[in-house]
Amino acid sequence: MTRRTLIALLGGTALLPALPAVANPVPLAQISAYLQTLGEAQARFTQINADGSRSKGTLYLKRPGRARFEYDPPAEALVMVGGGTVAIFDGRGDSSPESYPLRRTPLSVLLSRRVDLAGSDIITGHRRDGAFTTVVARDPENPEYGTIALQFAENPLRLARWIIFGESGEQTTIELDTLEVPDQLSAFLFDINHEKRQRDR
Repeated sequence: MTRRTLIALLGGTALLPALPAVANPVPLAQISAYLQTLGEAQARFTQINADGSRSKGTLYLKRPGRARFEYDPPAEALVMVGGGTVAIFDGRGDSSPESYPLRRTPLSVLLSRRVDLAGSDIITGHRRDGAFTTVVARDPENPEYGTIALQFAENPLRLARWIIFGESGEQTTIELDTLEVPDQLSAFLFDINHEKRQRDR
């Protein structure tokens, strides 16, 4: 997996194409309440890249503000979110990650301390797409930060996947297995400086 592929996970500027609605979507207030309850969670994921290639791994969440994407071999890539920063490590020997402010990536929608989608001016779409409710977010003042489409399944309500769109219309999809609540997640999973030190040894 290349650094470019990982960067595609973080954002782009294309808009999600509109699809006809066939039923009422889950209300934004209900989705906000659900996201607000996500504290510590983990799930297996599948990443589908624009070229059709796939990678698998494990996602760890510790809201607010922290996440970790551990990719399975042979990718050996790692994306960490902590301290307001997103760090992308190419492989096990990479101790100098490429870094971005979290607020400049679509992941900030998932990881913000207070989730209020109904009162947010970054929500540009909210509709039913087949079995999913889709919520599209894009900062109107900073479109270069990227566009994310969050898709939620129902009964029970859960985050099923998200899609991030690139400048040329390419898309990267993250499909989640069921999010589970772990016993406890170590703070080191989200400590970027600790990861750097470990890799320098």
